[in-house]
Amino acid sequence: MKALKNKYRITTKRIAVLCVLALAIAGCKKNFIVPDHDGIDNERLWDDAGAVNLFLNGTYWSIMPDFPYEQKVFYQEYASDENIGSGTDGTMKKVLGIGGYLQSNDVQIIGKKYQNGSKGDNKYFEIARCNLGIYNVAAGTLPEATKKPIIGQFYMLRAMDYFDLVRLYGGVPLVLKPQDPTNVDYSGRKSAKQCFDTILSDLDSAAANLDVIMPGAEDWGRLGKLAAICYKGRVALTWASPQFNPVNDGVHPYDATRWGKALKANEDAYNMCLTSGLKLMKYADIFTTKGPANTEAIIVKEYSNQLAKRYNGVEAMSRPGGPITGGSPSDLYVASQRMLDAYPMADGTPITATGSGYDPDMYFLNRDPRFAATIAYNGSPWKLSGISNRIQWSYPAEIDGAGGKVFYCKRFANPTLAASAVGITNDIGGGGLDWIELRFAEVLLNYAECLNETGSLDKSKDLVRQLRQARGLVAGANDYGLNFAANTDQMRDLIMNERMVEFAFEGKRGWDLRRTRRLDKLSGFLTVAGEQIYPVNTKDPLYIQKKATLEEIVPGTTQRRRDTLQVTKRSSYRYYFERSLVVGDTKNAISIPADQCYFYALPNQFLLSSPTLDQTIGWDNGTFDPLKN
Repeated sequence: MKALKNKYRITTKRIAVLCVLALAIAGCKKNFIVPDHDGIDNERLWDDAGAVNLFLNGTYWSIMPDFPYEQKVFYQEYASDENIGSGTDGTMKKVLGIGGYLQSNDVQIIGKKYQNGSKGDNKYFEIARCNLGIYNVAAGTLPEATKKPIIGQFYMLRAMDYFDLVRLYGGVPLVLKPQDPTNVDYSGRKSAKQCFDTILSDLDSAAANLDVIMPGAEDWGRLGKLAAICYKGRVALTWASPQFNPVNDGVHPYDATRWGKALKANEDAYNMCLTSGLKLMKYADIFTTKGPANTEAIIVKEYSNQLAKRYNGVEAMSRPGGPITGGSPSDLYVASQRMLDAYPMADGTPITATGSGYDPDMYFLNRDPRFAATIAYNGSPWKLSGISNRIQWSYPAEIDGAGGKVFYCKRFANPTLAASAVGITNDIGGGGLDWIELRFAEVLLNYAECLNETGSLDKSKDLVRQLRQARGLVAGANDYGLNFAANTDQMRDLIMNERMVEFAFEGKRGWDLRRTRRLDKLSGFLTVAGEQIYPVNTKDPLYIQKKATLEEIVPGTTQRRRDTLQVTKRSSYRYYFERSLVVGDTKNAISIPADQCYFYALPNQFLLSSPTLDQTIGWDNGTFDPLKN
């Protein structure tokens, strides 16, 4: 045993000495200073709480998910039908099979780099860090009360990494002990069941070791027991869902008992959230509220606009360009027509329902309040840079230079942040908004889905009703729109739509489509944003006059005439603005082969790294069936 321990501690040194300095940039909460990095004593590293916490900090920074646009590898998180960018960005187009891609793992977007320690490059490098932490902290001399929460966090971080891998590839090698990362023994791919068993076991171990339910302000961003319990609900739901539990596919037996286990896991998560004081909050404030004041946040990656290299650029990516807002607009958060159509009316009625009152020409009127809190459309009130009466204008060549996109996303922009504070200077700055990977609303909807799948339709509706009430919808004649779900199938569709609306641009939609085997159902759709507003018809003989009128200053004021326009009045708004198509790729429809999109091929670089690895069925020379036990 002593020889084995020494072997693992030698392995530790190869990683730790290289990482401690580089990962110090991840930021320190307390006691994370190691005075002499170059002289690290390998035998003492795991006996020093400061050194261990520094190593844990670096592991957090590498593994914890970011705002979706920052994902340099997992582009499929936001390559879906919610974002027009999925049809314009070359890498995301490959994910959706646009233009004949998704035929070979050589063009896969999962081209991970191996034997590299950079952030996001290699899940197995990250897993190696977790393995070192789990083993060496347990074998060290720290007090047990100090060891337990550290070990618990490493267990959960490892579970998060393996969950990302298994829901993408369906079954991967399980490396659960410290190894030399330059010469890992992968020992072949394990079945999806073996992977899920390991992930759930790790989460149980995390929960058992984590005494703190939710971290306080000093340790905000750390994982607590509640995070482990709620993440287990997400994992159990995925294991029960059609991606891993297909119904009547003729090959794999359907296991109805998984839904009962998922129900129990999510019931436990929901109840613990309630007893911990979590509650739904104002939708527009979710991502702009930091720390324990955020009553929905469960798993958080903390950012800062004061600490070096702890910034994110999401403010600049969300805001329109121009000196007033300070943004640098991109197409990362531009709603597709399917995203716009997902929002029901203010009383929960689907826009396609007879008598809904939906007007495609004035599509923004009387919608679910989350529409106005998420979508910045032409003429939309949007306080930015502290300008309380500011209105977003997005027509081409509008005078302030903010008309680069038809729509913008309000969710990741702090309306009080000054334009001058949006950018990054000397590795400091930005909005400092935290990324919330898992929040109470997801726990609620996970639980509602499990209730529906196990025959408790009324209880499922109760939860969705709570959510819609909290989000400001009105009951109307159809009970917040819930009367349109008269059976399990209809409720399943309603919940999926609710998730699309609730988690807009949070990187959840792609995973939901994959989990429910609805991703290939997008095939045939063109990536267009159908009824987006593209103002001022250049063919109108009064075009120049109308544009000039919109932008002229009202005499005796500093206000432009466009800001006095009655946007909610058809005759006024439609005199100046008309509908048009804003397109992604009009020639190539989404074309996702059902036998390939649910379990991707291993990238060639990884596949060739070990003779024990088999390719996924459905791909070239593939023999590995992820769902075969």
